[in-house]
Amino acid sequence: MPNILLIGNGAREHAIAEAVVRSARNPGLFAYMKANNPGIANLSRGIRLGGYSDMAAILDFARANETAFAIVGPEDPLNEGVVDSLLTAGIPAVGPTKSLARLETSKSFTRNLAEKYGIPGNVRFRVFTSEAGIPEFIVALDEVVVKPDGLTGGKGVMVQGDHFFNKEEALEICRQILREHDQVIVEEKLAGEEFSLQCLCDGKHVIATPPVQDHKRRFVDDKGPNTGGMGSYSCEDHSLPFLKTEDVAAGLEITRQFAAAIYRETGTYYKGVMYGGFMITRSGIRLLEYNARFGDPEAMNILPLLQTDFVDICEAIINGTLDRLPVTFDKKATVCKYIVPKGYGLPKDHPDAQSTAAGIEVGDTGQARLYYSSVDKRNDGLYMTTSRAIGVVGVADNLHEAEIMAENAVAAIRGPVAHRPDIGTAALIDKRVRHMETLRK
Repeated sequence: MPNILLIGNGAREHAIAEAVVRSARNPGLFAYMKANNPGIANLSRGIRLGGYSDMAAILDFARANETAFAIVGPEDPLNEGVVDSLLTAGIPAVGPTKSLARLETSKSFTRNLAEKYGIPGNVRFRVFTSEAGIPEFIVALDEVVVKPDGLTGGKGVMVQGDHFFNKEEALEICRQILREHDQVIVEEKLAGEEFSLQCLCDGKHVIATPPVQDHKRRFVDDKGPNTGGMGSYSCEDHSLPFLKTEDVAAGLEITRQFAAAIYRETGTYYKGVMYGGFMITRSGIRLLEYNARFGDPEAMNILPLLQTDFVDICEAIINGTLDRLPVTFDKKATVCKYIVPKGYGLPKDHPDAQSTAAGIEVGDTGQARLYYSSVDKRNDGLYMTTSRAIGVVGVADNLHEAEIMAENAVAAIRGPVAHRPDIGTAALIDKRVRHMETLRK
């Protein structure tokens, strides 16, 4: 009956908490959260609220509850070095140290690592600390992607054709980024379909979970600004309709090579989740980026399907014994649709942009699962903040049934809310399939 510390307060952490308490080991869950997530609180034996940079408070809470190990959900505490602090106190963690979390927190670290160790899937790129050399490199590329070197909450990538439309605008964006960041990365723009491959890693062994496709665009048919993610889906065959078996295998192999390269580079084993964002292009699989934790919303697609005891998985990650543990998932499809405030992602001067912090009422959502994100439970009900509110997940034998389950549940949530009704639908997925068929030809 181990006591487990969960750090984080979003829908991803709600899904992690659910997986923890489902364990046959009957663990005691204790949550350290920046804000009070009612879903996590209901599953926990104790909670503490505080900032993710307050290491003294985190360690005090961990020691007081005789924590066997910790699970770190979001990227911010990883970037603050929470795993380093826990290890110093003798508490192991599922999550990388601050140095190894650079896999996510420093895009230049990841690109340079792939180049140094010859890992496949890298793109044409250059890292700049000043404007010198940027114009010449931009001209050499057909179209470009511009990224700041650091955490941006999933919203910092600027793509030609979406966020800017010519090389002069790209150069100006680079200048803006360099005013706020030490480095800017300029990459070639790729054409293809994206998928997320979240892998469990103990430093020596890497195990893939079912692939997922996320939808970052705010509006139907992938229109509007990028968000933290409006929803995602996975399929019952543990593939995606536009993927080939070799695509997933290639993503897994790239991640395995990264795990080995990280150890060679740092002398430290990476213990946690290596979540690769990949794109299938005409010329094969390409790496977009890595995250050093589960995805949000993608965690809500794969954790409900997990058959293997999650506490056993966490201990295998910590002990370096993932190769001895069969990790299996239900052959089910999932569709996640995020409930967001009506004004989410809209310009501040838009009439609906004021419809953010408001009360919502949750009716009969049937068999769908609800994972709370940025909500505030008060005496008089449930209130949204200005960010994503609730992840609504349908789990069924096939994608069609999972999508209907999720959409029916969304309809039972009332208030000034919005969502992407097209996520998981046949029309949107057929569009993805046709796109890849054209590219592969």
